Amino acid sequence: MTSNTSSRIQVIDRAIGLLDAIARYRKPVSLKILIAETGLHASTAHRILGSLIQNGLVEKTSDNHYRLGLRLVRLGTRLHSTLDLCAIALPIMEHLRDDFDESVNLSIREGDQVVYIERATPNRMMHVHQVVGSRAPLHVTAVGKLMLGAAGREACAAYAARTNLPAYTANTITSIDRLVDEVIYALKRGYALDNEEAENGVGCIGVLLYDGAGQVAAGLSVSAPIERRSIKWAQTLIQAGERISQSLGA
Repeated sequence: MTSNTSSRIQVIDRAIGLLDAIARYRKPVSLKILIAETGLHASTAHRILGSLIQNGLVEKTSDNHYRLGLRLVRLGTRLHSTLDLCAIALPIMEHLRDDFDESVNLSIREGDQVVYIERATPNRMMHVHQVVGSRAPLHVTAVGKLMLGAAGREACAAYAARTNLPAYTANTITSIDRLVDEVIYALKRGYALDNEEAENGVGCIGVLLYDGAGQVAAGLSVSAPIERRSIKWAQTLIQAGERISQSLGA
C-alpha cells in the first residue's frame, strides 16, 4: 500500500507552502521572506510563484512583492456560498421530506451535469437514494432541464449538439427540438419533470433557486418511485423554492 508520504507530489507541496507563507502576512511579502519561510531555493520559489501567478492564485505587485490572487478569493467565496446554500435549504428540505415522505435533493450545475450537494431522505424502507456528490447529465433530470431552459434556446441546442443527448432509459429525450421545447415550457411553468428519463421506475419534480443577482443558484427536487410521485407536489415545491430564494436575496 502506498503511504501518504510517498504519494505526495513535491511541487504541489511546495506551492501550498508558498501560499501558506503569503497568507501569514497582511501585506504583500518579498521573495526573500518567502524563501526564509519555506526553505526553498530562490530559483525554485521564483519558478513556482510564476506558475501560481499565471493561474491567478498569486499576484505580483509593482515593487515585486507577492500577495494571494483573486482566483483564490473567488474559489473561497464559491465554497462559502455552497455551504451557506446548504444551511439555508436543509431545514426546508427536511420539511418537504416529512410532507411528501419522499427524498428531497439540492443540486448545482457544473458544466454539462448537475451535482447533488445535499439531501433529505425519509425513514421509509423504499425510497429514492441520491448520493451527495453524485452527478447526472442535465437533460435527464428535472432540475437540469430547468437549468438548460434558463440558459436559453441557443445554449440548450449547443448542449444537445455537444453531448449528443445519450439515452439512459427508453424515456430519455434524445431529440434536440423536443428538448428545447420541453425545457422552455418547463421554465415558463415553473417546474420540470423527470419521467423515468434517468432511471427506470423513478420520477422527479424540480424547481430552480435564485440568488440576489437573479441568477440560477441551484435546483430543488423531490424524487420518488414513479407510481408514488404526485404532480400535486409541484406547487408546494415551487413555494419552498421561493422561500429559499428569498433567503438567498432573490
